[in-house]
This record gives sequence, structure tokens and C-alpha cells, in this order.
Amino acid sequence: MSGCSGTWDCGARRGRAGDQVSAPDNFKRATEIWQEAYRHQMQGELERAIELYQRSIEVCPTAEAHTYLGWTYSFQGRLDEATQECLRAIDVDPDFGNPYNDIGCYLMQQGKLDEAVSWLERAKQAKRYEPRQFPYMNLGRIHLRQGRWWDALREFEEAVRLAPGDAELRRALHSLRARLN
Repeated sequence: MSGCSGTWDCGARRGRAGDQVSAPDNFKRATEIWQEAYRHQMQGELERAIELYQRSIEVCPTAEAHTYLGWTYSFQGRLDEATQECLRAIDVDPDFGNPYNDIGCYLMQQGKLDEAVSWLERAKQAKRYEPRQFPYMNLGRIHLRQGRWWDALREFEEAVRLAPGDAELRRALHSLRARLN
């Protein structure tokens, strides 16, 4: 996680007891809340996760909280709301790559492959993004669907270079290479 950036509105606010809370304290508290929300999301407790992500955003809007709130909405099939949260995340921190990739994925789910490409390309260029291989994998999948085998191969090769320990990704690359030979 990065520290509190000047682009984030984590200004001093009143705490629960009415005490003044500093911007770094707000950022730290917001981070703790969205991390708790993420745990609930991974346990399938989506409504609780949504509540916590929203509370985190109230404390200090972060790109992570907006992105993961959007991801939670996507689990519920709420792709328009998911996309809006990703756009908010980009407004908060344009260097955070996850929302670009996620928008690309939401467009893929809607069959809007050509629109997805530019978002995935932007994710690849992001200064701050983990896991870095995801936009390459997703672009590879788009190219496969479009019958652009060599473009897909290039994307999957880069994804494997970035995540050599990902066995599923290596199998996909091997399968594609076998298809091309």
C-alpha cells in the first residue's frame, strides 16, 4: 500500500469521540476498513463487504476501496455500478492499475471486446498494479476470441514472464503454442 497522496481527500475529520483525526490517521483507518471488507468479500459476505467498503470511502476515499467495491458489485452482476466505482478509483489515483483492468473485464463480460482493449492497455501501463500479469492475460483472451492467435501468444508470453510461477497460465501458453505449431 502506498502512503496518503495529495490526490486523496483524507483531510482532518472528527473521530467517534469528537477528537480531531489527522489525514494519515484517516488513511490508515480507511485502509483497515477496506481490508476487513475484502475479507468479508472473499468469504462471500457481499452485503457486509459493501457496507464496509462504503464506510472506508467515507473515512478516506481510496482507489482500493472504490475498486474493490466495484468488484463486489460485479459479483452481484451489477456491472454498471462496478464500472462507476472503478472510474471513481481512477479519479482518486490514476496510477492504480486495478480499476483499468477491472473495467476491461466488465466490458469483456458484456461482449464489448474492442472497448475492453484500451482499458487493458492502460492497466499494463499503470505505475502501481499487482498482479501485473492480469491485463496481459485478459488481452490474450480477447485476441483468442477474435482469432488473433499471434497477438494472443505475445500477451500470454508476457504474462508468463511476469508470473512464471502461475501453472495455469503456463498451461494456457503451452496449449496456445501447440495450436500454432
